[in-house]
Amino acid sequence: MITTPIGIAIVGFGYWGPNIVRNILERPEFRLIGLCELDANRSADFHGRHPGVRIESELDELLLDPRIQAVAIATPPSTHHELVRRALQAGKHVLVEKPLATSVADAEDLIVRAEQAGLILMPGHTFLYSPSVNKVRELIRSGEVGEVYFITSSRMNLGLYQRDGVIRDLAPHDLSILLYWLERPVSHISAAGQSIFQLGIPETAFLTVRFAGGATANVQISWLAPRKMRQMVVVGSKRMISYEDTSSDESVRIYDRGLDFAMLEAPATFGEYQLTYRSGDIVVPRIEAAEPLSLELADFARAIRTGAQPRSNSVLGLEVVRALEAAHGSMERAGEPVELTDAEGPRYGEGAAQSELSGRGQIARGPIAGDPIARGGVAASMG
Repeated sequence: MITTPIGIAIVGFGYWGPNIVRNILERPEFRLIGLCELDANRSADFHGRHPGVRIESELDELLLDPRIQAVAIATPPSTHHELVRRALQAGKHVLVEKPLATSVADAEDLIVRAEQAGLILMPGHTFLYSPSVNKVRELIRSGEVGEVYFITSSRMNLGLYQRDGVIRDLAPHDLSILLYWLERPVSHISAAGQSIFQLGIPETAFLTVRFAGGATANVQISWLAPRKMRQMVVVGSKRMISYEDTSSDESVRIYDRGLDFAMLEAPATFGEYQLTYRSGDIVVPRIEAAEPLSLELADFARAIRTGAQPRSNSVLGLEVVRALEAAHGSMERAGEPVELTDAEGPRYGEGAAQSELSGRGQIARGPIAGDPIARGGVAASMG
């Protein structure tokens, strides 16, 4: 097992790249070796902050460096397949920001390449490492919520305009969290979007997502909102949960509220059934603060050193891409629901290390017992 720091390079120093760099410098598991960035101004900015770290404008030049064992890619989704493919071909482990790719075919191709090379391929679904998100998951898995009926999600802010559209930009967050919480694949999805400033690039979208087993989620995402909102509400048969990422000290609230369906003695008609309201306590659990990106990088290092499956794994990443592709297909057909059909066997290669998880049954449950996290010509382009 590797015990010395893992040499890592960053590809892209745009919006998210600086956050990755900062966290890598704070993690003892890694040693920052280099940066690949096309933009001269961003390269100069990086050099001013981190003199002595190698900077290249061509990815292949950086990949030749034998000190580099892993690559973190923070570039637009449309570049992911090509950049990840080249990094895997060079024998590097890869952490790539969400989504894993822009099509199911490209995502499956990358997964097969990583498995054949024995390399870690990890999509950057950072919210899976949020202590608040994991608290909600714990409440769902423990049965405290009861049967999950539906989930609503609102993820909105003003800006940041991306050429890949709001669905690829924001929906991966909600989809990864929903898959992580419910541990069931998406069965149907419908989407409606609105393009205002540029045709074909929706700034606002509404998704209805149905999961195997019956739970439904309604997701609202937008770049055109007066204030930042990241809120999800889980409605179950026993309790309701509110998760608000923008709240610093009360991000999770548990409501002992709901409706009970009582039956009178020997009912003859529907009117003899009675709905009763339940309004109990509101509990705000104590949640330890931790930076999700730092925990994500720790998991990446653990996966490289041990070969264990990371929490944000390529199987879940593929499910997110599958849902995104279906959402875009639905939007192109005026919101017509798209069914994500079942598969009889493995989705990407017989005998693949995670192939048994890629069917339409349960998503990988992770983290595994004892996981320390559970206890606690394209070059680089603008990210």
